[in-house]
Amino acid sequence: MRVVSLLPSSTEILFAIGAGDQLVGVTHECDFPTAARGLPNLTSSLLPTDALTPAQIDRHVRANVHAASSLYALNEHLLAALKPDLIITQELCAVCAVSYEIVAQAAKRLRGDPGIVSLEPSSLDDVYANIAWIGELVGAQAGAQKLLAALRAREAALRLRNAGRERPRTLVLEWTDPPMSGGHWMPGLVDLAGGQPILANAGADSRTLSWDAIANADPDVVIVVPCGFDLPHSLEAAGAIDHPIWVALRAVKSGRAYAMDGNAYVNRPGPRLLDSAEIFENAIAGTVAPSSAIQLV
Repeated sequence: MRVVSLLPSSTEILFAIGAGDQLVGVTHECDFPTAARGLPNLTSSLLPTDALTPAQIDRHVRANVHAASSLYALNEHLLAALKPDLIITQELCAVCAVSYEIVAQAAKRLRGDPGIVSLEPSSLDDVYANIAWIGELVGAQAGAQKLLAALRAREAALRLRNAGRERPRTLVLEWTDPPMSGGHWMPGLVDLAGGQPILANAGADSRTLSWDAIANADPDVVIVVPCGFDLPHSLEAAGAIDHPIWVALRAVKSGRAYAMDGNAYVNRPGPRLLDSAEIFENAIAGTVAPSSAIQLV
């Protein structure tokens, strides 16, 4: 089967279940595992190339979403040349990937009538279901079941380690200006990691938070995971938060505020969500060592 993956998460899933050799095209953001970087890129970002602050990015994104414009371009000529049998995309987030409408319209013009699969995970269990589904679609059921068994074993170990422990009140910020809560699977990861998620939006989109709400919640731990930002950019975004409430927060004053590589981990609903939960666990327990994934703000 010739598969095009228009999501970094589905690209990771395909490689993890042993079906990476079926991939013929990916997105410009599909950077893991290393083998994915050598595949043809079908998308590009339409954001301005100049360095933008989180506030500027937010304004640009909101304007494009309001105007029903995509933030990504799809190379339809390359898509046709690759002759896919299956295209994997999503409708969950208008900001995270090329829009489903653009993909569907492009697919109608292709010969061979390729199948289109839209992934809509809102929880870790949904991600498990997607792994099993993709395994069935590409004939890699055994690889999918092996991966699922390993992921569920790690989940069970996390739950066992954190059973009965005190649960620090933990705020995950998926954006910094304006501050936005962690939604969908993120609160579940906090719970799995031994924390009590606060100001969260489980199973639904992130939502904008007021600084007064954050002050009233006064979390024990804050983890900053800006969507699409690697660790250096996450550190930069957290360091640029300029609000008196931020510096007065219990987590910030006590040295329990962290910036994390959200792009590689938390923002991608794929196999590395268990890595994310384990990294969260160290942050919540206060045992983080300097790493390429998470650092103190």
